Amino acid sequence: MSGRMIFWPRVVLFGDSITQFAFEANGWGSGLANKLVRKCDVLNRGLSGYNSRWAKLLLPRLIAKTNQSDCIVAITIFFGANDSSILEENPQQHVPLEEYMENLRSMILYLKSVQIASDKVILITPPPLHEPSWEKQCCLKGSKLNRSNVAAGLYAKACVQVGYQFGIDVVDLWSEMQSSGQDFKVYLSDGLHLSAEGNSFLESRLWTILERKLSGLPFKLPYWNVVDNANPEATLSKEFNYGKELP
Repeated sequence: MSGRMIFWPRVVLFGDSITQFAFEANGWGSGLANKLVRKCDVLNRGLSGYNSRWAKLLLPRLIAKTNQSDCIVAITIFFGANDSSILEENPQQHVPLEEYMENLRSMILYLKSVQIASDKVILITPPPLHEPSWEKQCCLKGSKLNRSNVAAGLYAKACVQVGYQFGIDVVDLWSEMQSSGQDFKVYLSDGLHLSAEGNSFLESRLWTILERKLSGLPFKLPYWNVVDNANPEATLSKEFNYGKELP
């Protein structure tokens, strides 16, 4: 069958373990992928345990100025949960607050240099930390509590500030989860990572932004009921530009 290669836009999810786990059952990434099926691919570039210092170094190796960057219609940057670790208890992952902000700026500027405009970038702050639950996890590993909710809040505020500087959409998980009217513990599985409720919470906040940004994406390939069964090649070789709803 002849015809041009089909252009498939991409949404890239870039972050730490909360992003890496986003495609698990009921994960926020899999939920977004389901909403965007037949419109674009949702790629998971989550790296468990990573901080913004390492992410800044890796980003040019993940996204270069090629046709790949031309395909990207949105990218989330979701770091801070590891950066905000207590230095004395977790020096491996800790990144000072000012450096964290500069790393976010650097990643945004790099994306801009490869023709990914700021309006395609979405920042996500670290979620709140439920210290008693996370302390239990630390004790199981033979260590002391290595994070605090206060520190997570400082990094979340810094992330929001960077977003404001660049005019970028920000999902402020730290603030929104604590002002939702529920005990924020329900959004966390172990005090740090997201529970099913937390995944749903993040997915809904992101979808509000992505639906606005990606509303013009066409549905890929024709609906099954308009394919000419006697001559399917004639139908499938054409360009189609369907609306948002499936029949």
